[in-house]
Amino acid sequence: MPTRTARLVPGLLVTLMGTAVGKLPPRLVDPIPLLIAAAQPAPAAQRRVIAPPGPKPVGPYSPGIMAGDFLYVSGQGARDRDGRLPDTVEAQVRQTLDNVKGIVEAAGLTLEHVVYTQVYLSNMSSSDTMDRIWREFFPKQAPARAVLGVHRMPTDTPVEISAVAFRDLSRRKPIVPAGYRANSPATAGVMAGDRLYLSGSFGADLETGSVPADSAAQVQLALDNMKRTLDAAGMDFRHVVFVNPYLTDQASGQMNAIYAKQFEFGNTPARATIRVASLPGGNTIEFTGVAVADLSKRLAVRPKNMRPSATASPCVFADDTYFCSAKGPFTPGPDKVQGIYAATVEAQVRQTMRNLLDGLEEAGLTLANVVATNVYLDDIDDFPRMNRVYAQYFPEMFPTRTTIATLPPIERKPVNEDVYPGLEQISLVAVK
Repeated sequence: MPTRTARLVPGLLVTLMGTAVGKLPPRLVDPIPLLIAAAQPAPAAQRRVIAPPGPKPVGPYSPGIMAGDFLYVSGQGARDRDGRLPDTVEAQVRQTLDNVKGIVEAAGLTLEHVVYTQVYLSNMSSSDTMDRIWREFFPKQAPARAVLGVHRMPTDTPVEISAVAFRDLSRRKPIVPAGYRANSPATAGVMAGDRLYLSGSFGADLETGSVPADSAAQVQLALDNMKRTLDAAGMDFRHVVFVNPYLTDQASGQMNAIYAKQFEFGNTPARATIRVASLPGGNTIEFTGVAVADLSKRLAVRPKNMRPSATASPCVFADDTYFCSAKGPFTPGPDKVQGIYAATVEAQVRQTMRNLLDGLEEAGLTLANVVATNVYLDDIDDFPRMNRVYAQYFPEMFPTRTTIATLPPIERKPVNEDVYPGLEQISLVAVK
C-alpha cells in the first residue's frame, strides 16, 4: 500500500497517494471523515499522569504519562528521592534505572513492558559499566535503545534515561536482523502493537563493529543497518515516522544528501537532528527512530507556512500518535527575512512553541494533546528561565520531558545586527 502525505488546510484534506508533494495528485479523496477524525482530541480520561511517591520533578513535567497502551517516562537522573547522587558510576546507573522502574511500576507495569529507551551519558567511558548494569535490569528481551554522550544535564546528573513502555505484552515482539550481535544489551527493534521502535544504528559493521574510514560511508552504513532491522520487521523506509540523527563533530557533511535519497520528497519522517559530544565505539553517526507497520495509518502533515522538504516532515501521524520534528526559534517568512530575531532563551522558547503549535493546529490538535517533549538547551544554566516560559504553555497537564545540553555553550553574539544564534530546540509527541 502506498504511503500518504497530506497538507491540512481549513475545510480540506488533500491526500496524495504515492506522489511527491508539489506534483499533481491522480485524484482527490473525500477529506471530511478523515479530517474530522484527526481533529478530535482524545478525552482527558485517556491520558493520566503517573507520579510515584518521592520528590517532585525539578521542572514543569510529569514523571510519566499513560496514553492508551503507551507509557511515556520522563528522562530520569541518578539522584535518589532525597536528591543524593551516588558516588560510583555503577551506583549512579543503578539508581537511574531504579527511578525509571519506579515510574513504570506506578503505572502497573514492569520493566518487561519497556520497549524503547534513550540513554544520555556525560562520560562515554561509563558505557561499559552501564551495559553491565543494564543486563541486570533487562535480563531478557531488552528494549530498543539509543546511547549518546552529552555535555551536561539538569542537576548535573551524569546519566539520564527516558523510556517508553507498552501495556500489552502479547503484542510486544523483539525484532533481530541476521548478523545482529547476540550479546548486545539492546534489541535491534521492538514491535509494540503496530509500532516499531528502532535501536540506534551506527555506521559500523554489525558483525565486527569496525567503522569505515570515510565518514560518508559511515552514514550510508548506518542507514543500511537501520534498513536491516526494518526488513526483519517486514517494513522499509516508507514506514518510518520519526528519526533522531545523532552526529558528532566528525560526522559527514553529506549526511542530509545521503539521508534524503532513502525517502520520498515531502513525505519524509519527522526528525530531530542533534549534534552530540560523543557516541559509543567512536562512531560519528547514529540513527534511531519509530516506524508504523500499517502504511494506511501513516500520514505526514505540513503546515501551510512550511515548504516541502527532502529531509524532514514537520509532523507525522502513526495511527493516533503524532510525532513532530524538533523546532527552534526560527521565524518563518520570505527567504531574506527568515531567521532568529530573539536574543534571550525566554523569547526563543516562545517562538519555538509558536512553531510547534503550527504543526499541532494543522492536524486539529492542541498542546493539551502533547504527552512527551525533548528540550535541547544550549546551556543547562538556562534551565530555570526556560522552565518559567515553558510551563505557561501547559496549564492543565505537563507532558513528560527530557532536557539535555548536548554540547558546550556557544558564544552568544548576533550574526548581524538582529539575527541571533539558537539557544534551544524542542520536539514533541502528541496523542489525539
